[in-house]
Amino acid sequence: MRIRHLDRAALHPDNAYSQRLLPWPELNAPFEGAWCVVNPHSATTAHAHHEYEIFIAVSGQGVLASAGERVPFVEGDVVHFPPHVEHQVVNETDEPLQFYAVWWDAPMTAVFAERHGSHGSTEA
Repeated sequence: MRIRHLDRAALHPDNAYSQRLLPWPELNAPFEGAWCVVNPHSATTAHAHHEYEIFIAVSGQGVLASAGERVPFVEGDVVHFPPHVEHQVVNETDEPLQFYAVWWDAPMTAVFAERHGSHGSTEA
């Protein structure tokens, strides 16, 4: 077992209150990810990118804004954004919203497959 602990002290405005936990040299995964915090009465920057992405709400509640739509995003929810779709997470509450973001694309998958093949097994 290998564990990578979140460094909560490193969550600050300079990194948009997020911390990349993947990639991780010991872990052979076809995706990358980050722990994210949206502080009360704030929002992430609206953005779009070429990767596929999912968010998993861990605690708190917020609103997802995408393609002219706004929907609640609460603990236990999972949302998927296809490539090139603008999205934003808005926290209109008095409590932090915490979620995990995971993203991937075809090149990441190819690198994973290459590394996986070189390991000769299903282990990382």
